[in-house]
Amino acid sequence: MTDALWTGYQYREVDADGWSTYWRLDPRGHDFRLIDWTGSPDRPGHRLWERAATPAGVRAAWRTSASSMSLELRASLGIYSVLAPLDVLVDGELHERCVVVDGEQRLVVELPGRPVEVELWLPQSGAIAVRGLSFAGEAEPLGSTGPRWITYGSSITQCTGAYGPSETWPALVARTHGWNLTALGFAGECHLDPVAARTIRDQPARLISMCLGINIYGGETYSGRTLPSQVEAFVSTVRDGHPQTPLVVITPLVAPNLEGKPNALGLTLDGVRTCVELGARTDPDLRIIDGRTVLTTDEARALYVDDVHPGPDGYRLIAERLAPRLTLPR
Repeated sequence: MTDALWTGYQYREVDADGWSTYWRLDPRGHDFRLIDWTGSPDRPGHRLWERAATPAGVRAAWRTSASSMSLELRASLGIYSVLAPLDVLVDGELHERCVVVDGEQRLVVELPGRPVEVELWLPQSGAIAVRGLSFAGEAEPLGSTGPRWITYGSSITQCTGAYGPSETWPALVARTHGWNLTALGFAGECHLDPVAARTIRDQPARLISMCLGINIYGGETYSGRTLPSQVEAFVSTVRDGHPQTPLVVITPLVAPNLEGKPNALGLTLDGVRTCVELGARTDPDLRIIDGRTVLTTDEARALYVDDVHPGPDGYRLIAERLAPRLTLPR
């Protein structure tokens, strides 16, 4: 048994049977009595915390000459429509993409049997817990390296529909730059929650990006009156912990079938973009990326699987477009 130096999470919870859940927001001190972990539509729940228990971006690495590795994994759909796979990378390249099914399973991956760096990325979709990690040979856990980048956003940042956890757009950008990723994408739950702002505030980071607005439009969370001040408050909390850290806000990507359509509070997507910019520009050192410049309308029509979400190739293209625009100061 080799202890892994996992990264990309806030709190590790271990149950009586040894299963570890890697929370991306710290659940301690929060009341979960109303949470329905099964995702039943007729029972109350707090969906943000259900998303936070999914280990998107959580990973570990080892230097090893082992001939194989194995891991016990427990998975269930919960509120998700699909279980993402588990990715194993060898020397930075995808070595095996393991299909994950509902229930308990043991995943065994054959390795080259020579000195290599092995990286394991946990699924970015599903209710996931792990235990029983082992190697057929010696393995040295490797700590996280590179500048820490924190990115916050919606399902388009969590990327449940990516080919695998190492091919979400944040994972691809981080791997391109050699950054230490913390991925705070919460499908349907990017509503400027104070717990998310405090989480970002209290972690060290060399770069912070925030994709804001699409869930607020779809969820009708804030009006044109309240949205700018909510963005200002969120950014201000983050800035309190990062007086010198570059901050970037990305407004909603183009959504061809929704553009120009007001939600129940009268906000169109362009209205949301304007409100997000108004709130973000109260920080004079913050940089704004107009989401409409990331993908063209034609690209969105070709790559989206619905009105909002890119498919796997769409996430790859988003990474290609954002990688040169998300950079550290020299």
